[in-house]
Amino acid sequence: MARMRMPLKIVPARSAPKTATVGATERIVASITTAIVERRLMPGTKLSEQKIADIFQVSRTLVRQALNQLSRDRLVTLNPARGASVAMPSVDEARQVFQVRAMLEGAMVRQLCALITDRQIAELRTHLHDEAAAVNRTDVPGRTRLLADFHVVLARMLGNEVLAQLLSDLLSRSSLIALMYQSSHSAAHSQDEHVRIVDALGARDASAAARLMEHHISAVEQNLRLDPHTADLFTALRPRG
Repeated sequence: MARMRMPLKIVPARSAPKTATVGATERIVASITTAIVERRLMPGTKLSEQKIADIFQVSRTLVRQALNQLSRDRLVTLNPARGASVAMPSVDEARQVFQVRAMLEGAMVRQLCALITDRQIAELRTHLHDEAAAVNRTDVPGRTRLLADFHVVLARMLGNEVLAQLLSDLLSRSSLIALMYQSSHSAAHSQDEHVRIVDALGARDASAAARLMEHHISAVEQNLRLDPHTADLFTALRPRG
């Protein structure tokens, strides 16, 4: 069944510099990535170079550079005939993304248990409070961003910026996958699982923290429609009754 193409709607970051070439390119990349994570850009949405150039008041050359970077990050698909569009991840790619996340993040929280400070636990509690508030007021963009940021915050608490950036990229792809495959894993459920992970970190229970993180990521994956029931043509089209 053909998917509805949503209109392009990108909110440019106001604080980013408008004159430097690198700054403008990164501003476009950040804005499109955020729009995907916050579910304002749907899989398959066409990304018109000229429209984006008009929105950000930059040349199409800079837009093309941004789209090329997003293509390398697997968030955008470039087609010579049809131009750029938000990527539509395959089932195999979706499973691989969550497999990598489970391996990385399980090891991450296990290591963090040995290093985390009481002050960092307090910071995580504040983040959880913000998550819960966004969930309760049905702030979809806010809660989506905060629930994803939770995982990056944990990586930064290890002082590992390479891991933090890698997770940020994987989480952006996870958000796109959730849109593509209609996740039924509720925000409230994710928030509850985050609370239990922080409780395990607070208790310095490395085994529990790793187990809870791996279960959390597995639960998100299992609630995706990655195995739709596909009938053959006769079964799909034969009269019922």
